[in-house]
Amino acid sequence: MTLLTDAMPLVKEPHPLPLVPRPWFLPSLFAAFNVVLLVFFSGLFFAFPCRWLAQNGEWAFPVITASLFVLTFFSLVSLNFSDPGILHQGSAEQGPLTVHVVWVNHGAFRLQWCPKCCFHRPPRTYHCPWCNICVEDFDHHCKWVNNCIGHRNFRFFMLLVLSLCLYSGAMLVTCLIFLVRTTHLPFSTDKAIAILVAVSAAGFLVPLSLLLLIQAVSVSSADRTYKGKCRHLQGYNPFDQGCASNWYLTICAPLGPKYMAEAVQLQRVVGPDWTSMPNLHPPMSPSALNPPAPTSGSLQSREGSPGAW
Repeated sequence: MTLLTDAMPLVKEPHPLPLVPRPWFLPSLFAAFNVVLLVFFSGLFFAFPCRWLAQNGEWAFPVITASLFVLTFFSLVSLNFSDPGILHQGSAEQGPLTVHVVWVNHGAFRLQWCPKCCFHRPPRTYHCPWCNICVEDFDHHCKWVNNCIGHRNFRFFMLLVLSLCLYSGAMLVTCLIFLVRTTHLPFSTDKAIAILVAVSAAGFLVPLSLLLLIQAVSVSSADRTYKGKCRHLQGYNPFDQGCASNWYLTICAPLGPKYMAEAVQLQRVVGPDWTSMPNLHPPMSPSALNPPAPTSGSLQSREGSPGAW
């Protein structure tokens, strides 16, 4: 029994609670409100303190902040309408009684059955209770944009957090410079708006900076925000390829084709270290001691960090 446990340590998930359909209108309204909020504060910023600086020859501040606003707005809208890596409904031919085990860098994972989508989920793929979909390489559900963050849009999420940090910092610095340059002038609407925008920018900058730091550490170690469902044995993370490779796989690596077929195809021939062992009955079969060598028809894996399984 000890040999079996050491040879194939299965990573298990707790049984999920029954999923209850959630209303879609309020989350969508909240996401739209966030876009309006960004445009509203940006309008106040460009119409009052930024306008005064431009009229007095300080064109560097409007140009830099306008560029950051365009980048932030583009990343926010793109993330709202992006595909996080949806795995569409599978086939009913396979049932939950079939056992599938895959090996990722000498770590065994038992594929969990999704009763809603009717297929065995690959590692790091989970069913989002808010969107009622299975997402490849699931990180978390972002309520600010009412969308899941997964394999196909994680880089958009990182771009949004980074651009928001830069834009908030630029607005804060610009408003402070405006207040310093206008200390000799009486209190006016421009100053009141500059104080309002500066306080709002500072309030957003602190949590956004912490979020960016947390996500940077997560990418460097190939970890997940939704890590409670995937506990690696003895601290070993089979998806960790090193800091530089993790960042490359997250930001620069090709995303691969979308899963648009009626049945989910789990086979992807891109790596030699992922082997499938279907139909283990019972799961503690002695054949688990010696996993078969990869063949042309076996299930194989993508290695890496956010952007991999």
